[in-house]
Amino acid sequence: MSDSINIIGIVGTGAMGRGIAQVAAEAGLRVKLHDNREGAVDEARRFIGALWARGVEKQRFDQAYAETLEKRLEEALELDDMSDCDLVIEAIAEQIKAKQQLFRQLETVISSRTILATNTSSLSVSEVASACDYPERVIGFHFFNPVPLMKIVEVIPGLRTSPAVVEATEALGQRFGHFTARTTDTPGFLVNHAGRAFGTEALRILDEGVADPMTIDRLLTDQGGFRMGAFALFDLIGLDVSHAVMESVYHQYYQEPRFRPSVLTRQRVSAGLLGRKNGEGFYRYQQGQRQVSEESAAPQVSPMPVWISGEDTEARRLLGDLVEAAGWPLERGDTPSETALCLLTPYGEDATDSALRQHLDPARCVAIDMLAGLDTRRCLMSNPATRLDIRDAAHALLAADGTPVSTIEDSGGFVLQRVVACIVNVGADIAQQQIAEPATIDRAVELGLGYPKGPLAMGEHYGARRILTILENMQTATGDPRYRPSPWLRRRAHLGLSLTTSSVQSPSTMEHHHA
Repeated sequence: MSDSINIIGIVGTGAMGRGIAQVAAEAGLRVKLHDNREGAVDEARRFIGALWARGVEKQRFDQAYAETLEKRLEEALELDDMSDCDLVIEAIAEQIKAKQQLFRQLETVISSRTILATNTSSLSVSEVASACDYPERVIGFHFFNPVPLMKIVEVIPGLRTSPAVVEATEALGQRFGHFTARTTDTPGFLVNHAGRAFGTEALRILDEGVADPMTIDRLLTDQGGFRMGAFALFDLIGLDVSHAVMESVYHQYYQEPRFRPSVLTRQRVSAGLLGRKNGEGFYRYQQGQRQVSEESAAPQVSPMPVWISGEDTEARRLLGDLVEAAGWPLERGDTPSETALCLLTPYGEDATDSALRQHLDPARCVAIDMLAGLDTRRCLMSNPATRLDIRDAAHALLAADGTPVSTIEDSGGFVLQRVVACIVNVGADIAQQQIAEPATIDRAVELGLGYPKGPLAMGEHYGARRILTILENMQTATGDPRYRPSPWLRRRAHLGLSLTTSSVQSPSTMEHHHA
C-alpha cells in the first residue's frame, strides 16, 4: 500500500502545512495544496520556493532540481481537486468540529483507498475518525515545527484504524526521512506526554521558593546537559501556549497529579507576560535577547575542617579529593568534630531531614547534589538552621577550583534530582501504559524535545535505584502523589533490570543475571 502513495493532498498551508509540503515534494511526491484563504497557497509556494532557491545558492542542489521540486507543488482550488490523492493530510485549526467536517467533505470526493491523516497535536484521532463513514482509513500523522528540521513524526492509529493504513503511513514518514514514532491515541500522544515533567517540576521548585528561574535554568543546562532551561523554554514557546497545553493534558488525564499545572504561569498569562514574543515572561528581552544577570563571586573565607557523610561512598571519595585539592583539612572519622563543616549527599531528601536522621548539628550542615558528579556546575543546599559562615565556607570550598556553584534553599531532591526523577517517572509510566515501546519513547523524546537522553535512557544513566530512591523520599516527605513511582520503574529497579527494554529475558540470560 505504501508504494501506491504518489500523490498527497495537504489542506491548510500555515507553518505545518508548508513544512509537510516541502518534505513531501523532496521525497518525490506530487503535492496538492488547498487553503480556504485566498492567496494562501501562492504564499506557501513562494515561501517553500525561496527555501529551495537558498539551497541552490548554497550549492546543496542545482537550479534544474529546484525547478523540478517546484513543479511538484500544485494548487487544489477546490476539495474536489483532491480526488486522485492517495493520502490527504489536514493541517487546519486545532478544533475537533472543523477537522470532522473537513474529513466528511473529503469522503465524498476521494477514492475508497485514500488515507485521511490528521496532523493534530492534542485531539483524539478516534474522535476525529468517529464522524467518518470509513474510520478505518483515518490516522494521526503528527509532525513537529519546523517539519524539515524536526526529523520525527508520530504515527497514531485510532481505535478503528486498519493495520494496512498504519503500515502505509509509517512507510511514508520514513520516505520523508523522519523517525516514525508509533504511539497510541492517548492525550498528548508520546512526545507532549513525555514532556510534561520538565516544566511542571521546574515550576514547583520555583513555587516553593527553592531557587529563582535563572538558577534553576543554569542547573538544568550545566548539570543536566539540557539544551535549554525550563523557563527559557517557556518563554520561547510562549506562556499562553505552554500553559494551555499543561491545562489540556492535566484535564484530559482527569487531574493526574504528575501533570498538575502551576498558578505561576496562569498569573503571567493573565498579566500578558507571555515570553520572548512580547518582551517579558520569566525573563526580560531586549532586541530579542534574554537578559541574564552576572553570577556573584564566591565568598572569600579561611579553610576550616571538613567532614563528609559516608552514606554514599563514591560521593564521599569525590568530595574528599576536592577537599584535599583545595588544601582544606579533611576529617576521616565516623562523626565530625564540633568545628567541622559537614557535607551531606542526600537523594530526594532535604538537608534538614538528612542532618537530623544522621544525628548531626543542622547549623553546620550543607548538602551537595552528587547526582551528576562534580565535573560541571555544583549545587549547594543549606537548611533553615545552617549558619551563614558555614554556607559561605561550603560555597568557597566548592568554587575553589573555578567551577561555578549555585546555592539554593532546602528542598528534597535539589533541582536536577527532582526534574530528572520526574522525567524518568513519566517515561516509565508511558512504557507501563504501553503507549509506545521503550526504544521509541527514548528516540522520540531526543528528537522531539531535544533532551540529552530519552527518559528511560536517562534513568539508566543515573541509575534506576537512585531515581526510585529520590521519588520515594520525595513522596514520603511531601505526601504528594505526583512523586509516586511508576510500577515499571519500581519493579525494574528492584529486579536490577534495564529500563530501556521491555523484552522478557531468555532463561539462559536470567541464569547469568542471578549467577
